[in-house]
Parts: sequence; C-alpha cells; structure tokens
Amino acid sequence: MNQIENSLINNIKTCVKQSFDYEPKDNEVMVEIPKDNTNGDYATNIAMRLAKVLHKNPKEIANVLVDALKKEVTNADKIEVAGPGFINFYMKKSALSNIINKIIEKDHEYGKSESSKGHSVLLEYVSANPTGILHLGHARGAAWGDSVARILKAAGYEVLREYYVNDAGNQIDMLALSIKARYREYFGLDFKIPDDGYMGKDVQNIAIKIAKEEGDKWLKEDDEVVLPYFKKRGKELEMERIKNDLAYFRCEFDNYFFETSLYEDGKVEKVVNILNEKGLSYEKEGALWFKASEYGDEKDRVLKKSDGFYTYLTPDIAYHVDKLKRGYETLVNLWGADHHGYIPRMKAALKALGYDEGRLEVDIIQMVRLVENGEEVKMSKRTGNAVTLRELCEDIGVDAARYFFISRALDTHLDFDLGLARKKSNDNPVYYIQYAHARISSILRQVGEFKLQDSYNLLTSEKESDLLKQLSEFSNVVAASAKDRSPNKITVYLQKLAQYFHAFYASCKVNDPNNQELTNERAALLKATQITFRNALDLLGIEAPEVM
Repeated sequence: MNQIENSLINNIKTCVKQSFDYEPKDNEVMVEIPKDNTNGDYATNIAMRLAKVLHKNPKEIANVLVDALKKEVTNADKIEVAGPGFINFYMKKSALSNIINKIIEKDHEYGKSESSKGHSVLLEYVSANPTGILHLGHARGAAWGDSVARILKAAGYEVLREYYVNDAGNQIDMLALSIKARYREYFGLDFKIPDDGYMGKDVQNIAIKIAKEEGDKWLKEDDEVVLPYFKKRGKELEMERIKNDLAYFRCEFDNYFFETSLYEDGKVEKVVNILNEKGLSYEKEGALWFKASEYGDEKDRVLKKSDGFYTYLTPDIAYHVDKLKRGYETLVNLWGADHHGYIPRMKAALKALGYDEGRLEVDIIQMVRLVENGEEVKMSKRTGNAVTLRELCEDIGVDAARYFFISRALDTHLDFDLGLARKKSNDNPVYYIQYAHARISSILRQVGEFKLQDSYNLLTSEKESDLLKQLSEFSNVVAASAKDRSPNKITVYLQKLAQYFHAFYASCKVNDPNNQELTNERAALLKATQITFRNALDLLGIEAPEVM
C-alpha cells in the first residue's frame, strides 16, 4: 500500500469513528485509483460497505463522512460524493509528487518491503529428470518459479529455491543402457537402445564424450561395472548441461536435492516403517499399500510393488517429510499438469503422518504451445526434434522468452507467439517496456545533472499525475504478486507504466533550456520512473537496457 492510500485509509477510519461511533475493520476500508480521472485521484466505497451495519442510506453516510474528511485530509484539494455513495479524493499535486524523492532515495530497494518478514518458503520448481534436454514446459516453470522467488524475497520472505533431482529408479537405468548402446555405436559395434531408452542427441553426445576421454576401456568390462559408471557419469553430464541451460536462462537454485540421498540416509525406509507402525499400510497381492483413501485421496496407493521396488510415491513422501523437518513454514511446488492427481495423495500422506497438509501448496503449470503465423510449431527447424529452452532463447532472446512465459497465469494454457516475440516494435510487449526504459535513459543523458526538489509544484498535468500514481502503486503490486505468487501481475503493471510514460513523453517536453526549473522536476520524475522500470524488470529476471 502506498503512503497516500495508507494515509487516506487511516483518515477514513478516524472519520467513521468520529461520525458514527463505529470502528471499521481493516477489510472494510478500501481505497482505489479510479479508471476515469474525472472521478478523482483516489476513491472509496466505504459508505456503501457500511450501509447495512449503520442502517443508513449510503449517500447519507457519504455526505456526513465528506464533511469530516475535509477537515482531516489536509493533502486533498477537493473531496466529493459521487453516484450512489462513492467518495472521490482530488489530491494536491504536491501529495502525488512526494513519491519521486522516496523512489530515488530507495533506488534498488524501492518496491521491497518487510511485510512478510519471518515467513519462510521452500520453493521447488523445474526438477526435470537428468535424462534429457530442458523443453518448453520446463522453461515456463523455470521462468515462473525464478520470478516468484525474486518477488517473494522482495516482499520479505525467506526463500529457498530447490531443484529435486530424480536420480534413482528405472529412468536412470534406461539412461545407463542408452549411453552404453551409443558408446558401442561409436566404436562401430552392434548396439540396441532399449524400448524405454533415450534417443536424444544429448545421450549420444555423452557417449561420444566418454569414448573420446576414456577410450574403449568400458568395452572390456562387465555390465556390473559398466552400468553403474555410466549411470554416475550420465547423471553428472546431464545435470551439468541442465545447470548451464538454467544459468543461461537466469534461473539459479540454492540447493539441488538428490533422490538417491533419501535412500543413502535411510529416509525412505524410515517413512515406510512409520506408516507400518501407525497401521497406515497393508499388504495385498504381494505389494505394500498406503491407506490413502482414509485421508482424502480417491483410492489407496502402492508404496512397494510385488517385485520389491518402491513406487515413485514412496521417496516423494520421504522427500516432503524431509522438507517439513527443515523448518520451512510453507512448501510450494510447481508441478506439470500431468501431476494434478498427485496432489491429493501427497497431502494424504502428510496428513496421515501427522503434518498439516495445508503447509504444502502446489501450483500447476499448464501446457505451452508454440505458434508461428497462426500454425503450431512442434519441431525444431534445426534438429527436427522438440524445441528446447536454449534453442528458443537463441532465437528470440532470454528477455522475450522469460516475459512471454510469465505474462499469462500459470494455470492457463499458453500460446507462445514466436513471430510477436521476435518483433522489434511496440507490438511486442517486452520491447515496448524495455524501449520505455531505454528512452528515459537517453533523455536523462541529454539533461545531464539535475537537482532534486523539496516539492514538485510544476508537475500539474494529467499525464504527470497518471505517471506519479502508477509509480506509487509499485509496492502494492509487488505485495499482491507475492501473496498470490503471480508474476504476471508485474507484467500487467509494467505495460501500464510504459503506457503512461509514452503518453507523458508525447505531451510533455522534458529538456527545456528556457525553463530549467521545469526541466529539473520532469527529470526527477523520469529518474524515479527509470528506477521503477528497472526494479520491476529485475523481479522478472529481465534486463533493463539503457540503449536499444
């Protein structure tokens, strides 16, 4: 909440108490910026909200409050009743422009708050298996998860960014067998990739790398020696490539948690023993089952198959117990749409083990469809395979890729328009925003040094007021985006800020040698705008260029 809104809310509470001997609740008092400037700079519907409580007509309540507010609100030029009982505030221009010095003084800290200090979140995202190249689904989760982490930190949360590495199970066995086949191929020997194996170029490259570095030594060893080594080396090289691609995409992690560590530390066996001891499991048809249906799942789930191997669910339960034991208040997972049905079984397991299942929150990532000239693009033009994260970024740039992935809510399907993302024009939303920042930088270079003012009395036009109010809203938007884990709210904010800036630029001359005082004030306004653009873009992992 910005300083003006906070002050107005306190003024309204005071006047309601004085006028009606009623103390309104926090959620009863709202102040908003009207869509139409003719309805003031700020407005409240408090009179309509109190009508039932006070048993009075909203307009009657509003008229009484306006009389009281005129004495209480000292930074308003005019306060009036509109429509069925809205109260509109027309602020003094100096009240709006106070935000300029605040932004410039805070600089990189502007938009940040400690509103959620003391709250901790373990955020798990991407978590792609180390058996292939990162694709578009991973890219959307990476852009979204990384942006959420940045925004949560800006709102004061303690955040751990974690990548869960599924480095155990059948898929890793298939990786080793696939590498072995490609290794034999390199030396001109007969080879067969398993039916469930990996055909990708990345696996072939791993085999070639091993062959070039180590020669044919592994042709002379038995599978008992070869396959464990190919597992280990394959996982290492796949993770190295994944980490490189994520770093290229400006997506960093604080911790990589390996599934194999759960087995090595006995945590999988321990959680199974606890379920057995609590009577939460039973044997049927040679398998061990969890009584998930008793805790909100649609049916019971297998923990250990009849062949003695654990299902994917069992180590996942152990992993989530481990997360909770690390003391994080909230666990947030970003999962693909195919994992939607997995949520109730994981919550059932946590509930059965005595944990508050509400501490686990899962955001589902819907599908991405690449579109070019109205047609879906499924395959890479270069390789004939699915388009990868890196190939997409090399085509349109990291900034455009991140912005387009973030611009739509995560739970909606995304049609990613490649043609639009490539455009170097205002039709491209990320270009439109970045160009606004670059244009401001150019203007400020032309102005040179300018002086901050104690007050900015010359910033009186509608375009200046619109820009000032939008600057004031940034902290509100960051807080709301953190609360909902919705980075797309930042993209909406940036579009509007760019729109207000371009409107200002079209009607207001900044560098006027014949009016140095006005030049100073407008330069300060643009400096505050430049800072806000940069800080907002940084929350999305997007660069704020000074030249375009």
